[in-house]
Amino acid sequence: MVSPDPDLAAKLQPEVPHAARIWNYWMGGKDHFPADRAAGAAVAEVYPEIVVMAQQSRRFLIRAVRFLAAEAGIRQFLDIGTGLPTMQNTHEVAQGIAPESRIVYVDNDPMVLVHARALLGSTTAEGVTTYVPADYHDPEKILVDAAATLDFDQPIAVMFMGVMGYEPDLDAVRSVVGRVMGATTSGSHLVLWDGTDTSPAVVSGAERLAESGGVPYILRSPEQLASCFEGLTMVEPGIAPITLWRPDDSDAVAIDAYGAVARKP
Repeated sequence: MVSPDPDLAAKLQPEVPHAARIWNYWMGGKDHFPADRAAGAAVAEVYPEIVVMAQQSRRFLIRAVRFLAAEAGIRQFLDIGTGLPTMQNTHEVAQGIAPESRIVYVDNDPMVLVHARALLGSTTAEGVTTYVPADYHDPEKILVDAAATLDFDQPIAVMFMGVMGYEPDLDAVRSVVGRVMGATTSGSHLVLWDGTDTSPAVVSGAERLAESGGVPYILRSPEQLASCFEGLTMVEPGIAPITLWRPDDSDAVAIDAYGAVARKP
């Protein structure tokens, strides 16, 4: 695990399970503490598919960013609630297609910020990769800070990847998404996915997470997630299990996580 500086170390709270570190555990990463592993293992005990969901969420990100950079011509990305970096992060996928791409990551987790400093060195010479320390509940700060890197007069891909389940109020979720997308210009895109209440097992997993001391994760219906895209034009196939959104694998099967990509008219 990367060693944080003293100021960040004071904020880590290793004894408290943390969402980003639990997710890193499910993805097979190394950036987690015993409390995170215990909570993650408790969820996997009743919902083993959580490990598949974690892995498939990254594959969805790769496909979505690849589409945005290669087909939609997007050169600016605002990845809000990015979590701990793993393989094939947003800037690596986008800049691998268009080296001049500019990426702003947003997160408020101190462990994420530790890694951010090292990750910035992997950007291309032509592009820009930076981090904004902020909570997605503060879209005004995100927009002000992101504007130092991104040109809001040009299309931007705004990404909320599996993070809105930590906000219990759906109206608050729609408000945050609407505020950020409202600041972008025509041709911008929204990418959003979250876990869904589409099986009894995943509901049991969410209950076990809360019981284990993790931040409760609110599972929503695909229809509720679709409401976050109001006023935007869905890219085919619309709202779908993330495994079935333009899959590379013809044998892909549905999981309890839905997402979509949509364009701002």
